[in-house]
Amino acid sequence: MTVTVWDRPEPPPPPVPLDRERIVAAAVALADEGGLTAVSLRKVAARLNAGPMRLYGHLSTKDELFDLMVDAVQAEILPDTQPGDWQETLRVVAHRTRRTVLRHEWLADLLGGRPTLGPNGLAVTETQLAALDGLADTDTVLRAVETVGAYVIGALRREVANLRAERATGLSKRDWQRAHGPHVTRMLATGRFPALARAVHDGTEVDAETSFTTGLDWVLDAVATRLPRPPA
Repeated sequence: MTVTVWDRPEPPPPPVPLDRERIVAAAVALADEGGLTAVSLRKVAARLNAGPMRLYGHLSTKDELFDLMVDAVQAEILPDTQPGDWQETLRVVAHRTRRTVLRHEWLADLLGGRPTLGPNGLAVTETQLAALDGLADTDTVLRAVETVGAYVIGALRREVANLRAERATGLSKRDWQRAHGPHVTRMLATGRFPALARAVHDGTEVDAETSFTTGLDWVLDAVATRLPRPPA
């Protein structure tokens, strides 16, 4: 019997084209929506309408995927133009890191371990080291960049932890303070925490950006004291 064109089934659609850039973009989108726990090779494949096994032609493990994700968003940290002096360079990189982490909160969980070796991560490090190149010996330059980086990572992890706590509890920072105010008042009234009492009663509360900027300026000032002073 002759099979007419009307009876012949459509051929299966060709596989969705995949490349590393599309895979990483899908993974970043999943992480932005639901954090790192929302990312798996299976979920990324589903996002791309592809079979999970096809991803293994591009990467072997989820850790490799995380490495690629980190490097992809580190492109957002690189300054658009070369800032002026070393302090301005490290300041710009720090603030761009903060803005990038606030766009991609999961990045705070992956910063601070072994250095990232992707092209964007290396470029960020190169930018910071180059800003200090020639101002001190190599070890001093390395310690300077490490010190500023440690402050930035610690401050951003605290800020992200506060944001997550607000979402988890449904309480803003001020609401949380009001809810726990009676307990804090009772504890301070015991007289066991005089320094803390002065801080609570006399301290000025600032927003996260102001706190970050102030701490960063102090760290940069401290680093400057370790750099050789130019001859008078």
